[in-house]
Amino acid sequence: MTGATLVGGAGLGLAQDQNLLQSPPSVQNDTGPVEPLNQLDIPPAEEAPTVAEAPPPPAPVTPSANTTANTVAELPPPPPPPPKRPRYTSVVLQTLDKVTAETLRFEAKVDEPVRYKDLVITVHACETAATDEPYAQTAAHMDVQYQPEVLGGRTPQVARQVFRGWMYGDAPGLHPFEHPIYDLWVIACKTAPAPATPPSTPAPTGASL
Repeated sequence: MTGATLVGGAGLGLAQDQNLLQSPPSVQNDTGPVEPLNQLDIPPAEEAPTVAEAPPPPAPVTPSANTTANTVAELPPPPPPPPKRPRYTSVVLQTLDKVTAETLRFEAKVDEPVRYKDLVITVHACETAATDEPYAQTAAHMDVQYQPEVLGGRTPQVARQVFRGWMYGDAPGLHPFEHPIYDLWVIACKTAPAPATPPSTPAPTGASL
C-alpha cells in the first residue's frame, strides 16, 4: 500500500506538470475594446518653420561733393605752431682772470672768434625764452679753446678745447665754464636780427603808375 500511494502521488505530480506546460489562460482586457490606430486622436505633425532670407546688404553710399565740402568746413582749424625762441646776432660776455682779479665785459658776434688773453671764444648761437615759456632765459652755445699768445717769435701752441656747449646766463651753475685761471659768464643776448621782408613784386610791363 505504501508503494501504491507513492505511485499515485507520482502520477498526480506528473499530471500537474502537464497542466503547467499548457498555454496560459487568456487575459481579458478590462479597459474595453482596442480602437484601431487610425481612429486615435493624434495631432498632426507640425511643419518645420520657414527660415526668412537675410536682406541684401545696403549699397555703399558715395558722399557727394557738397557733403564732403560741408564735412571739411566743420573741422576745427589746426592749432598755430608754437612760437620759436628768438635768436640774436651777438652776445655780451664777462670774463675773470683769477690771478690778477681782472674782469672784463665785452660783446662777441656770432660765428666770429674773439680772443681774451689765452682764451679763444667762438659763439655759435644766442637765444632767449619764447613768449609761451613760463620763465625768462638767456642761453648761448659756444666753443672755448685755450691757446696762449705767441710772444717773442715763439712757435704757437696747439689750441686745446676747454669748453663746448650751452651756457645759461640765468643759471651759470647749470653748465659752468671751469678753468684754473679764467672764468666766463653769459650776460645777455644782443642785436636781434632784422625781420625778413618779403621780396617786392615787380610791376607788370606797360602798367601806368
